Amino acid sequence: MTRGKLTQAEMSPADHAFYGLVWAGTVLTDRVDKALNKAHGLPVSWFEVMLWLASQNDPVPASVLGNSTMLSRSQVSRVLDALQERGLVVRTPSARDARSIEVALTAEGHELFEQADATRRDCLAPIFTEVLDEGDLEALRTVWRKLKGRKAELAPPPATGRSGRSGTA
Repeated sequence: MTRGKLTQAEMSPADHAFYGLVWAGTVLTDRVDKALNKAHGLPVSWFEVMLWLASQNDPVPASVLGNSTMLSRSQVSRVLDALQERGLVVRTPSARDARSIEVALTAEGHELFEQADATRRDCLAPIFTEVLDEGDLEALRTVWRKLKGRKAELAPPPATGRSGRSGTA
């Protein structure tokens, strides 16, 4: 016997909250991605890397970006290639570790980031910051801090092959 679609009334509070987070993240990210692409030719993944770089006072080791963003290391590498090609970042050998490369926004990168961040804020305002009050925003920050505090436990499980064994050797 097949079961029909689960309704919101049948969902547990935990399931409803989880799917709400997934829905909100997907909808908000898609909205920002479209606005940034239209206004600046800047995918949201590029913006995420630029956001992290803009918040730093010094160049950042490229390896740190993979750990600090929601992108894989290979995605970060491709984003950095694209940003460098547009003259928005510069890669330099690390003065502290000859094996490491550090990344920083160029002046043009800082300027574009400021414009893109204003676009992000403008596109989110009518559906986020103008809708949620300070209590709502503080509740979201609390949830985020609790989940982020369990980051290691939230990491995806290791991939398994067809044999069912872990993908590691």
